[in-house]
Amino acid sequence: MNFDWWTLALQTINVVVLLWILARFLFRPVARIISERQDAAHAALDAAQAAQAEARAARDAARAEAETIQQQHAEQLAQARAEAEREKKRLLADTQTALEKTRAETRAELDQMRQAEAQDMARQAGALAIDMAGRLLARLPESARIGGFIEGLAEAVAALPETVRSSMGEAGPLSLRAARAPTEEETARIRARLSEVLGREVEIAVTPDTDLIAGLELDAPTAIVRNHFRADFERIREELAADE
Repeated sequence: MNFDWWTLALQTINVVVLLWILARFLFRPVARIISERQDAAHAALDAAQAAQAEARAARDAARAEAETIQQQHAEQLAQARAEAEREKKRLLADTQTALEKTRAETRAELDQMRQAEAQDMARQAGALAIDMAGRLLARLPESARIGGFIEGLAEAVAALPETVRSSMGEAGPLSLRAARAPTEEETARIRARLSEVLGREVEIAVTPDTDLIAGLELDAPTAIVRNHFRADFERIREELAADE
């Protein structure tokens, strides 16, 4: 077998030329295109990563803002509840105060009504007692309406302070009211007992007054001495009203 070295050399040259041509006109543009595409892919990937990071940041910001809004909402809700509780307590306190005031006013009105009723009952009882006393006295002798009260009047005058008794009857007759016009004997007894307790002779001026029912009343500038049924009934009526 014969080996042709020229053919091998020419084929080798052709291969080298072909590789040079491929490297010059094919591999370099392809490599450049691949490099450009890689750069574009890297840029796109960087942009995507930046967009992803921006999205994460936006998401984190939105989450933080949502948490802030939620916290603010919770605080506002708690504040509103506290305000509502304070308002509730204030309203309850105002209502309680109004109720206490109403109760106090009602109690005062009831007390006034009870007092008025008690006073009215006392007046009615006094009027009834006076009427009953008048009916009973109508059955007694007329002398009892005067004679039975002379000693009590004298004792009441004797119990007055000396300074009061010393001036009684000095300026003129003592004014005496009687349940009826006394007889001369009754007038003499009254004058004698008053002169005795006063320690000097005195004169009296008698005025009949049926409102006394029974008894006597001495009117002097410095003292009034009552010893009659009307005064007793009024005192009893006042005591009854005070007890109520």
